[in-house]
Amino acid sequence: MVERDQVRPLAPAADAPTSDDGEAALQLKKVRRKKLIRCCACIAAFFIILAVVIIVLIFTVFRVKDPIIKLNAVSLTNLDLINGSIPTTGSNISLIADVSVKNPNIASFKYSNTTTTLYYYGTEVGDARGPGGTAKARRTIQMNITVDIMTDRVLASPNLTADLTSGTLTMISYSRIGGRVNMLNIIKKHVTVMMNCTVTVNITSQAIQDRSVSKRLISSFETIFASCLAL
Repeated sequence: MVERDQVRPLAPAADAPTSDDGEAALQLKKVRRKKLIRCCACIAAFFIILAVVIIVLIFTVFRVKDPIIKLNAVSLTNLDLINGSIPTTGSNISLIADVSVKNPNIASFKYSNTTTTLYYYGTEVGDARGPGGTAKARRTIQMNITVDIMTDRVLASPNLTADLTSGTLTMISYSRIGGRVNMLNIIKKHVTVMMNCTVTVNITSQAIQDRSVSKRLISSFETIFASCLAL
């Protein structure tokens, strides 16, 4: 019995830990770590490329351009004259301006009510408002703006006598169009286009003798990524 207790079998050599097993486990960890690093690098590279593509598209294809306003023609109607030179008191003189607004963007330009004011030597002699609307992508819309002139205010001006002597009437119209260009709800640009037009009317022929136009544009951006004057 004593001999049996003293004799015990030795553990198999295969069950004993060796240095080779430790090196294999360490090598496996290194391989897994490298794979994880490569995976993270690929994901980071993908997002960097995606950001670069988005930025390039914003400044090329999706770049918001300013609408272009243009005065095509101006005409005067119902100019009733006394002795061929003096406007009749209470006559309904109207100034009609043919205006076009070009939208060069791939998104629509939605604008609110338009306002036009007519001045004669700094005095407001007419006012008109037009309804809002939408200029489709890369389209041009036409607007006929009609301003009814308050003849009494023109006749009350101290400068009228000099104009009647020269045979011309010079007036200034101020038009304002405000709207917004919306690119996929990502880039939003608010635009206000203003146009000053100086018109010289020949009283005798009732024709537009001369005109000059100056345009100004004020714009502002609202974008998740991110005043212009144009004459």
